[in-house]
Amino acid sequence: MRYNYAIELGGANTTIYARGQGFVLKEPTLVAVESGVEGYKVRAVGDEAKKLVWKTQDEVEVFSPIVNGVIENFEYAEFMVETFFKKVKFRRASNVLVLIPCGLKDEEKANYYSLFEKLGFNEVSLLPSVICSLVGHGVNILSPKASMIVDIGGMTTDIAVVNLGSIFKGVTLGIGGKGMDIAISNALAMAKDGVLIGLPTAERVKNEIGSLYKNDMLNMEVMGMDTNLNVPKTRIVSSKDVRHVLEAYMDEIVRTVNVTINTLPPEISADIIKNGVIFTGGVSQLTGLDEFLKTNLTYNFTISDEAANEPMIGAGKLLSDEALLGKILS
Repeated sequence: MRYNYAIELGGANTTIYARGQGFVLKEPTLVAVESGVEGYKVRAVGDEAKKLVWKTQDEVEVFSPIVNGVIENFEYAEFMVETFFKKVKFRRASNVLVLIPCGLKDEEKANYYSLFEKLGFNEVSLLPSVICSLVGHGVNILSPKASMIVDIGGMTTDIAVVNLGSIFKGVTLGIGGKGMDIAISNALAMAKDGVLIGLPTAERVKNEIGSLYKNDMLNMEVMGMDTNLNVPKTRIVSSKDVRHVLEAYMDEIVRTVNVTINTLPPEISADIIKNGVIFTGGVSQLTGLDEFLKTNLTYNFTISDEAANEPMIGAGKLLSDEALLGKILS
């Protein structure tokens, strides 16, 4: 069967890939909703909604209708996804491949089917994003040799062992880049010379000076509110101010990886020990992660060069290879 589109409703961004065109959309998975006398109405989605984060009146709320890979607000998720597809001038009655976390329950998967069927798609197929990531990484997904992948995304971290085209064992942790942003904001607010910053600024701190290197001296200036005096304040923030936050998240991920491998059958764990663990997802590009894993992970590993886009790179390959996609879906 020919699929025209692939889409991933990620914790940070929604990405759409069109067969024969490539990447056609990547925007934040966000909706801005305004309350009024006639009820609630959508003010913005995607890029335009992100511009309003921490910059709106009380009447406007900016949020993601997708939480930890689960459709939490069906109405706004439908509006957001339809808006995105209209931007790419999609053809109704097309077939769509939807990338999802590996830990969803049956009723949560059913909501995805309902959402895309309501949008007018003819055939809707769900596929764990980790499968697509492995395809994007160049792994022979149908091989009897097991592969292990750790996808650290915006809201969740998927850890999966895959062989013969399916997930042998998988777990979804409710931690990711957005949680790190919140933790960074809280850590800076609770410091002795505390400053309260918004989540967009916390994301900049993570991306620009966030580091797992013990001796990293990167720093940047941030502006926020003095938590002691409640007045505007400018402060220099250094990597060491937030390193403990990042380490706590990575410690939990590494712990889960070790536990997962230790509970595998000997034949499967032997494959993982030989082939190593693949790290992907936007947060896997965190400065110093390579050294951190060398110190804390007892297994070989690789960090993907295409981490942020690997699921969709794999999905694009599958859209072009109907035979391979058919085997995986069956």
